[in-house]
Amino acid sequence: MPRAPIRDTLKPVTLGLAMLAALAIQTGRAHAEDIRTAVVAGGCFWCVEADFERVEGVQEVVSGFAGGTVENPSYRQVVNGGTGHLEVVAITYDADVLAYEQLLHLFLRSIDPLDEGGQFCDRGFSYTTAIFVNGPEERAIAETAIAQAEADLGAAVVTPVRDAAPFYPAEEYHQDYYRSDELILTRFGPRRKSVAYGLYRDACGRDDRVEAIWGADAPFLY
Repeated sequence: MPRAPIRDTLKPVTLGLAMLAALAIQTGRAHAEDIRTAVVAGGCFWCVEADFERVEGVQEVVSGFAGGTVENPSYRQVVNGGTGHLEVVAITYDADVLAYEQLLHLFLRSIDPLDEGGQFCDRGFSYTTAIFVNGPEERAIAETAIAQAEADLGAAVVTPVRDAAPFYPAEEYHQDYYRSDELILTRFGPRRKSVAYGLYRDACGRDDRVEAIWGADAPFLY
C-alpha cells in the first residue's frame, strides 16, 4: 500500500495546531477582559495591601496615592498635607473569581467607615477612606455596598464614593512592607520590616477597632 505524501500527513496536524493556537488566543483575550483594577483608600496602605493580597482572585496590590493635584507626589509630600492625595491601594483582580461587589464588601469591613478624621492611630486627610470608581456602573455598586454597610451597622458611613483619579505608586520601600525581610531602625531597635509592620499594626489598634465595629464580619483580623 503506497504511503501518503508527507505534505498530506502534515496538513491535519498543522490545522489542528492552528486551531489550538487560535483557541488559546481567544481564551487569553477573554480572560484578560476580566482582569480589573479597583482603587480604595483605607488608611495606612501597608495594611490594606497586606489584607487584600490574601484574597483569592487578587493578582497584585500596589500601594500609592490618588485624588490630589500634585503629579507623582512623594510619601513625605502627601503625609505633610497640601497635595490633596489619599494613601490608597490599586488592587488588580480577576473578576471571574472575585466580583467587585465582594471586593467592596471585604474592604468596608476591613476599615472604620465611621471615622472621617483618619483611620485608627493615623490622623489627617491623607489617611481618610474612599472608594474610587470608574463610571456609573461601579458607582452604583459602591453606593449599594455602602448602603448595606450602613444597614448592618445602623449608622452613617462616611466613606465617600469618588470618581477615578490618577494613581501614583508610592516609593519602592513601601511596597510589600508587611512581608519584607529588609532591616530598618525602629524605636525598638533594628527590626525586619515584616516585624516592624506587625508591631505598628498592633500598636495602632487597627484590628481591635475593626473587630469592635464589625465583630465576626471582620475578614482580616491578625
